[in-house]
Amino acid sequence: MTKITLAFPKDTPGVDVSRSLRPLLLAVRDTRYRHGRELIAWDLSPRQQDVADLCLLLEKRGRTEYPFRRLELLDCRLDAWSLGRLGRAVALSSLTSLCLDYTPVGEEGVRLLLCGLEGDNHVLSLSLCYCSLGPDSGSLLAALVSRSAVRDLYVNGNDLQCDGATELVNVLVEHEECVALEEPSPHPAHMTGKQRVRLVGLHCQVKYTEEQDSIFRGKKEKEERKVKRKSVATPPQIGPWLEKLHLSDNAIDTYGPGRATRALSFAENICLLIKLSTHLTELDLSNNHIGDLSGELLLEALQERRKAAMTVLKIRVSTQMSTDTFAAILKNSKEMKNVKKRRKKAKK
Repeated sequence: MTKITLAFPKDTPGVDVSRSLRPLLLAVRDTRYRHGRELIAWDLSPRQQDVADLCLLLEKRGRTEYPFRRLELLDCRLDAWSLGRLGRAVALSSLTSLCLDYTPVGEEGVRLLLCGLEGDNHVLSLSLCYCSLGPDSGSLLAALVSRSAVRDLYVNGNDLQCDGATELVNVLVEHEECVALEEPSPHPAHMTGKQRVRLVGLHCQVKYTEEQDSIFRGKKEKEERKVKRKSVATPPQIGPWLEKLHLSDNAIDTYGPGRATRALSFAENICLLIKLSTHLTELDLSNNHIGDLSGELLLEALQERRKAAMTVLKIRVSTQMSTDTFAAILKNSKEMKNVKKRRKKAKK
């Protein structure tokens, strides 16, 4: 069994159920159960001692390592100390995915997680859906993405609004613009003298290599059939680029004074990300009323992306726009399947 789930039945009259994480942790530790890869807990209010025991189990410090890859704490009430301790433990663990959906993390919780995940290069997926994140959390999320290896970010059901979402996307766009400027031009007319000399040398080297390769090609193919080379896995790079960005239901809309301009500014930035990013594969903007003009900008960005022969983007947007624009967006993108199940928002 690789997936361990801790859930409790609904409260029933006359039945007293102690909701605690400690018995499960003790069972895993006492039996030295090292086959678990996913640890999931629902609807808990863990004490600080329980959180400390969980962190000690995750950290690779003891004699026995428990190689959990995914941790989900859904609808759990964690205080500031617990979030900070969890962030430090995640950085010392084998986790590649952390999910805190429906847990009221808030801005302070994101700040504490940032302290733990800063410089971390193994957590690739972070989910903070319905975690009471406000507009000021946008800059914190941007810093978190910039200083970690997170590639999939899920922040559905929060209140980032246009300002917070723009803060997050700006960091991604600036990184992609820097990458585009650093890429050398392949055309000889744009090369310096040293670059042309190097190019000529490379052509000569390639020609010589091809002649030598034709002699030993048959022998090499036979050896490759016998010996299978092992690919060396390189650690993920730390930097502000994402493969999946889910911003559904974040009050990114045109309602209220000045919101239309802010929504348009957000749309312009997200369109730049669509045009420039070769890493982005999924973008969820559903349940956000961005307006017809922003929808047209998204359509133009998707069309330019296809003309540039980039990977077709999986995108989801709100239907609250022109029918023709919405249909054209779907035509120029791939369908995104629902992976996460929606539950009730956590009580504040």
